[in-house]
Amino acid sequence: MSVGTTAQAAYIVAALLFILALAGLSKHETAKAGNGFGIAGMLVALLATLALAVDRGIGPLGVSLLLGATAVGAAIGLWRARVVEMTGMPELIALLHSFVGLAAVLVGWNGFFHVEHHPVGAAAEQLRRSELLGIHSAEVFIGVFVGAVTFTGSIVAFLKLSARMKSDPLVLPGKNLLNVGALVGFVALTTWFILEPQLWLLIVVTALALLLGWHLVASIGGGDMPVVVSMLNSYSGWAAAASGFLLENDLLIITGALVGSSGAYLSYIMCKAMNRSFLSVIAGGFGVEAGPDGDTECGEHREITAAGVAELLARADSVIITPGYGMAVAQAQYGVAELTRKLREKGVDVRFGIHPVAGRLPGHMNVLLAEAKVPYDVVLEMDEINDDFTGTSVVLVIGANDTVNPAATEDPVSPIAGMPVLTVWKADNVVVFKRSMASGYAGVQNPLFFRANSAMLFGDAKKRVEDILHAF
Repeated sequence: MSVGTTAQAAYIVAALLFILALAGLSKHETAKAGNGFGIAGMLVALLATLALAVDRGIGPLGVSLLLGATAVGAAIGLWRARVVEMTGMPELIALLHSFVGLAAVLVGWNGFFHVEHHPVGAAAEQLRRSELLGIHSAEVFIGVFVGAVTFTGSIVAFLKLSARMKSDPLVLPGKNLLNVGALVGFVALTTWFILEPQLWLLIVVTALALLLGWHLVASIGGGDMPVVVSMLNSYSGWAAAASGFLLENDLLIITGALVGSSGAYLSYIMCKAMNRSFLSVIAGGFGVEAGPDGDTECGEHREITAAGVAELLARADSVIITPGYGMAVAQAQYGVAELTRKLREKGVDVRFGIHPVAGRLPGHMNVLLAEAKVPYDVVLEMDEINDDFTGTSVVLVIGANDTVNPAATEDPVSPIAGMPVLTVWKADNVVVFKRSMASGYAGVQNPLFFRANSAMLFGDAKKRVEDILHAF
């Protein structure tokens, strides 16, 4: 069996391992095994690629460069994995998506210089004879476009998620026309490039795509950032698939399609959870800051102490905890896990309600709670627990805001009107952990804070939970 055949077989094995990784990551109980499958698949892919490169005669220098690049990438990846906090995971993922987009752009440009830029070369002549030169040109153009959009879009998402850039959306005059015009221009330029591939056309489409990627994500506000992350995940997958077609690499095509389709489906789930259409998210607007009204109080709020919360919990027979990004920022998950353990020891029914877009990354809260050893069976999704708030003794809202906002169901003119939320206000008592009365990430005021059955526990969530444990 030739090296090429063996490498292709290894690529199929790697693809199957990636599919098993996706399947494993879909459940808490199998997530660790899913990660293992993904690591094994990548290792097989790297070894097969190295063997194939050697077989094609890249020489000692090429092998050294491959191994060096792999070692540098692995070292950076291990370092970042060790030092990154869970609160920094969303922006890290966005940044990694930008690398995939940049790689697709570079692969596309390389394909152009290897074929179209040398029309009398062997590669171009072979494609011309097989009548595939036009298809190759289309692959180059589309790959560069998708990759460039992913690159700048991911950079903007990284800057917004890491607070290096304001989360409120950029609103340019006729922004939707700008987006549509860019897409129409792309189609026209693609047709022109297929008929007459020229360097200046590739330069123009690269610049156009870079600007479009920046504008698309800059126009999306903070409230939609979970969708943006999954959307960019999808883009990066299609960019990788485009690179696979150019490089004639089946594994890249399969893996890119897996990532692209799963990211698109995840985006659909996120949009459904916010009662939004995918196109409306792309157009921006949901995350528009509420301006002066965002921090305008809707009445008198009531404060409570940690000792007061401990008394409520001591008398409770059922407790639901709804965490949000504030819990991640305060790193309060370990104290929350200890509080859960103590309450359950006293016979209290304790469960967690997780909104699909809690935090700034899909599954963010689930990972935090699993990290703190909270039992999987008490962590429930919104649809599983929403009917149970009625009659619940105490609800602890820890760092959540927009996902528990009654305005979504009661105020038809609210920016989040129609968004499915956790109906925590139906419980007997609601305690909201917050640093201040400021509005949430979407800039929308929350009437929950002023309800008669709600009380505010101000301060750092981790310290307040520790105070409750001490008072317990």
